[in-house]
Amino acid sequence: MDMEQSLIDATLAVFASMIFIDITPEAPSKREPVAIASNLCSLIGLAGDLKGILAIQCPGQVAMGITGAMLGMEVTELDEDAKDAIGEIANMVAGGLKEALAASGRKIELAIPTTVIGKSIRTSGLSGATRVMVPFSCPLGRFGVELRFILS
Repeated sequence: MDMEQSLIDATLAVFASMIFIDITPEAPSKREPVAIASNLCSLIGLAGDLKGILAIQCPGQVAMGITGAMLGMEVTELDEDAKDAIGEIANMVAGGLKEALAASGRKIELAIPTTVIGKSIRTSGLSGATRVMVPFSCPLGRFGVELRFILS
């Protein structure tokens, strides 16, 4: 299974159906770090045949723009609405990945998303995991979708 392409497909589907912002995937990276100045990061744990973490990493302005597009209102600060919206996007992207894995006979379970706000947030952990980071560009700026995983 092509994990990078599954991640790209799931993200494109979420943005096309729920957010209506044109996004363009850039070349996936398996090296660290990708230059995305993240102020908001939503993480969702994955368990089962694929163990890991899926993260949506956004600069503040991008997170506010995505939240505004999703909710149909102007968002001027990184607040509970932004945390909930980006968390829901992480959940939907992880759901798309779950469907892709199910098609190849693998089962995964999703945890509840956790969202953090700060300066220059980076994810780490899951020793021995494969890491895939897909940067996306859109009219609002760049954001990243990261997957750290161990496939059973």
